[in-house]
Amino acid sequence: MDFTPQIAPGTPVLVTGATGFTGSLLVRRLVEAGVRVRALARPSSSTEHLKDLEIEWFTGHIYEPDTVNAAVDGTAYIFHLAAVYRQTNIPDELFHRIHVEGTKCVAEAARRNTALQRLVHVSTIGVHGHVRNPPADEQAPFNPDDRYQATKAEAEQWVRAYATEHGVPHTILRPCAIYGPGDTRLLKVFRMASRRYCPILGQRDCHYHLIHVEDLVRVILLAATRPAALNEVFIAGNPESVTMERMIRIIAGALNHSVRIIRLPAWPFFAVAVVCETVCRPLGIEPPIHRRRVAFYTKTRDFDTRKLRHTLQYEMQYTNEEGLAETARWYADHGMLRV
Repeated sequence: MDFTPQIAPGTPVLVTGATGFTGSLLVRRLVEAGVRVRALARPSSSTEHLKDLEIEWFTGHIYEPDTVNAAVDGTAYIFHLAAVYRQTNIPDELFHRIHVEGTKCVAEAARRNTALQRLVHVSTIGVHGHVRNPPADEQAPFNPDDRYQATKAEAEQWVRAYATEHGVPHTILRPCAIYGPGDTRLLKVFRMASRRYCPILGQRDCHYHLIHVEDLVRVILLAATRPAALNEVFIAGNPESVTMERMIRIIAGALNHSVRIIRLPAWPFFAVAVVCETVCRPLGIEPPIHRRRVAFYTKTRDFDTRKLRHTLQYEMQYTNEEGLAETARWYADHGMLRV
């Protein structure tokens, strides 16, 4: 399906988190459409994979007001994707600095920017944590499980209140699990599915909502330009959720091999994860197993995504089956799976 951003060529926009998985694709689609892209990147970030694109780079940290003000000034659209993902060696205060303080810098600069047409703040479905009464919609209570999710929740609540109070035109997106060719966060699931035997923790089927990165980028662009999206919040995910077992079987089918699924109780792995984190974290060592990884198999993240489809009138390009199969083949072609 053809898709052209409804942003006029030559329009100045800012993308934070431009070097990340989603940000990189967003920047590429904007440049291809003739949009004048500014991007904010940390000094340590690699921009090599975007060197073929015409981008005005601002080097600095998202929580530095001077850097953010310079990058924001005169832009019509701001796409705020900057985030730090979960890693053992990241101190808790850095999550707060980037997610909360960084969001404040962006929103305050946006308020002073008279050219602004829309601020798109990309949050996460993780602010809802485990969904106790699925499927959950945009009004479901926040229940973050870890420091990453808690600071993302705090940032979202703050920016929505601030933007509403000061009249900053905005849209907030809560993406579900993002995947697609080039992703590494869900790679472990694909590797599990590529083996002959695949263990799944927990005795019940938990549901997950996914979104292909190409679909997410299109949703982000619609959130910036559709009048109906102004000052709204959207859960961004496919119409249907999928169980872990179903994901494994779709991936295995795309790789043309059979897989035997073995169900294991989750509680021993939680206990081992607690010990590993307690021992490894003070030493700055990445634990071989995390509680959040165990929780991935035991917590339901099933959502009602009708608002996205009805208000933005966007139909996903990729079904779960099509997207997972395409991604599995990409991993295999790039030697990232044992097939």
